[in-house]
Amino acid sequence: MRQVRLAKDAMDRDWADPELDLGAVAAHAGYSRYHFIRAFKEAYGETPGQYLTHRRIDRAEDLLRTANLSVTEICHLVGFSSVGTFSARFKAWTGLTPSEYRTKHVGRGAALIPGCYAMLWAGGFRSAPGASTGSGSGTGATSGKQRNSGEAG
Repeated sequence: MRQVRLAKDAMDRDWADPELDLGAVAAHAGYSRYHFIRAFKEAYGETPGQYLTHRRIDRAEDLLRTANLSVTEICHLVGFSSVGTFSARFKAWTGLTPSEYRTKHVGRGAALIPGCYAMLWAGGFRSAPGASTGSGSGTGATSGKQRNSGEAG
């Protein structure tokens, strides 16, 4: 049971990682994939995949209510790689599409958080592959230009 709890903790920590998969979580627990599914379901009443999906959808509900982000941005922030899969799973869990959910729940409470702040907080701004970090040697002006070349304009 301890190994299953540790694997669940890993899922709770890394739920937004789209690369998080059953094989990695089962290996973390030291079980085969199939034994881990049985042990997890016995302990928590749902499969690891169902648990991870519900965790991601719960977070998506929060973002739909509070952040000024598109459904696509939220989909990727919570760890889904396909908007279609995200929308279908969201509707199956809540009974509403993400857009319907937002329409129903926005306006109840505080104003929406600007999308740029929500993306920054959630780690949604990532460097492009092979992008320079600006930490090389050179004059201050040149280093500043390299470092700031990726900013919005």
